[in-house]
Amino acid sequence: MGTPSPRPNRNNPYAALDETELIERAARDPQAFGELYERYVDRIYNYIYHRVGNAQDAEDLTARTFQRALQHIGRYEDHGAPFSAWLYRIAHNLVANWYRDTSRRKEVALDELYTSHRRSEDPYREVIRREEIETVREVVRQLSPERQMVLILKHSEHLSNAEIAQVLGRTEGAIKSLYHRTLQTLREELEKRGIL
Repeated sequence: MGTPSPRPNRNNPYAALDETELIERAARDPQAFGELYERYVDRIYNYIYHRVGNAQDAEDLTARTFQRALQHIGRYEDHGAPFSAWLYRIAHNLVANWYRDTSRRKEVALDELYTSHRRSEDPYREVIRREEIETVREVVRQLSPERQMVLILKHSEHLSNAEIAQVLGRTEGAIKSLYHRTLQTLREELEKRGIL
């Protein structure tokens, strides 16, 4: 995957800048940071959404991720990992704090319930499917934060082991091993619960 390629935009002088130059300018100019936001907001939102499972909380945490990034952009140091690794790390810490600070109840928005009911031809199957999905989410939430992050970056963001290694500051071999052990743990736990 790597660095997103700049999108040509005649109205935005920052769109054509490479990431390094854009980061340098963003420390002095909020409009340059706006371009970084545009390049990464969807990826960070998806990562957070898969961790919290709620669109409203994911939007709030995404906004806080970029707010924190803007506040600290002047102290950002390039250590060879892509800028997105820094954003994922901020998002990861905010999500961890969100779980730690708040005991969450399972909430389903009425419009989500209504649309899912309309889509399902068999309400019984829909209930079973939702229970299985919730069980998988529960099992994933029991994993260490690092293992959760590996799964999300691998399956939701479609990052390679090398890219995940950059995000987490580990070797590619360590990520491959961690991913394999994580899948084994998930398989065993889901088998115990009768999902597999």
